Amino acid sequence: MKKLMGIAAAGAMLVALAGCAGGGGAASEGPKALDELVVGFAQVGAESGWRTANTKDIQAAFEEAGIELKFSDAQQKQENQIKAIRSYIQQGVDYIAFSPVVETGWDAVLNEAKAAGIPVVLTDRAVDSKDTSLYVSFLGSDFIEEGKKAGLWVLDQYKDSTEKVNIVQLEGTTGAAPAIDRAEGFADVIRQNPNLEVIESQTGDFTRAGGKQVMEAMLKSNPDIDLVYAHNDDMGLGAIEAIEAAGLKPGEDIKIVTVDAVKDGMQALADGKINFIVECSPLLGNQLVDIIKTLNEGGTVEPRIITEETTFDQEQAIEALPDRQY
Repeated sequence: MKKLMGIAAAGAMLVALAGCAGGGGAASEGPKALDELVVGFAQVGAESGWRTANTKDIQAAFEEAGIELKFSDAQQKQENQIKAIRSYIQQGVDYIAFSPVVETGWDAVLNEAKAAGIPVVLTDRAVDSKDTSLYVSFLGSDFIEEGKKAGLWVLDQYKDSTEKVNIVQLEGTTGAAPAIDRAEGFADVIRQNPNLEVIESQTGDFTRAGGKQVMEAMLKSNPDIDLVYAHNDDMGLGAIEAIEAAGLKPGEDIKIVTVDAVKDGMQALADGKINFIVECSPLLGNQLVDIIKTLNEGGTVEPRIITEETTFDQEQAIEALPDRQY
């Protein structure tokens, strides 16, 4: 009897281990038909043209693949995303994907997903967690590299300058991965020239209205601004409005460097109101679908998948605009 109990216990242990190895979800029970899969996606919000394009691309990719996508808009609030993820867990979806509003504070809910055997994929933004087993992959840009690209352009523009260059920075949402990393990458590069100095840095929350409001305040407190570094196009476009309202010419009196390369930003670059844009592609839908398909078939994916992106000056923007998808 003891021997039989030992065999049963060993069998139970093997089943438990197999469940852990499979990561739960559809893959643990063998591949499902794509039209039987259910994926829950918790989006940051609709704070910018980039985010809107990102949402549309993801929704279109899942519709084309025939995979059911449950979608929620967190309106830039972490508590809303956590609530949505918990709802997906309760509904027993096969996979969860989300773009974190901020980096920290995710361990509890992600442990709940892990305990439920639901694999999680991060898109666009990372989480600051020591336990990397809480998610299977992070799909998105290298934000530090984006900041460095912006910094390199500024470094080259002012390589012959012998005077102080006053830079103001319009930061993204406080605590968000792109805001932290784009600031870090930019600072790492421009410190090579002691004349380049960020004299003020404030959050515009990745919104056009926020960028305008912050820029208006900066122009009042710092009348001699040479360059604006905005963490996204929308804040840069808001800054343009404030600069023009102050009777100055954006792109000439005050140079502007932004990140994203959405259509409105690219048009401003083509018009000479923005001087340089570092691309951050929102078109992650097909790559996210590929990840889900691979996991569903029992395959493995890279823990970090970086999107390929470029940079644009005015001439390149004019050439790219007619075929721009977002």
